[in-house]
Amino acid sequence: MRLTLNHFSDLPIIETNRLILKPLNKEFLSQNYVTWMNDKDVNRYLESGGDYTLEKLNDYLKEVERNPKYFWAITTKLSSKHIGNIKIDPINYDDLRGEYGILIGDKNFWGMGLAEESSIVVLNFCFKVLKLNQIELGVLAENSRAISLYKKIGFSFKEIKNKNIYRMIRYNSL
Repeated sequence: MRLTLNHFSDLPIIETNRLILKPLNKEFLSQNYVTWMNDKDVNRYLESGGDYTLEKLNDYLKEVERNPKYFWAITTKLSSKHIGNIKIDPINYDDLRGEYGILIGDKNFWGMGLAEESSIVVLNFCFKVLKLNQIELGVLAENSRAISLYKKIGFSFKEIKNKNIYRMIRYNSL
């Protein structure tokens, strides 16, 4: 993992073997991004999505810039193509706990291990740099691919909120 600072915030740019994670901002506004957010396959398991326009996405990205978060655009090293997003938000600094979310929006990049690759470096950043003790996430019970990924990268079941939503947790074991 290589970290470099950027001009948008104190959020570092993180490099992996195949990816560069850059702070999400208005530079990533595109029709492709809007298309992902309106694609039923992509947003099937998301809380948001399905009614995006360029204007709505632009407003959202402006808000992200005004209120910086640990929120990265996932881009490919070879083509600099924006293929998804990953974030840790919100963060509770009193309890040293954060909430994780990821989206690989470009379906051409599904099944290539890029969600795992980006997740591992972001989790390492959270534990080593931010000194968080735990990361949590919510996932729909029917999202078996995501659950498989989360287990693979060290998450375990914390609770079942209802029959449809699981809470998973990963503790700092570094």
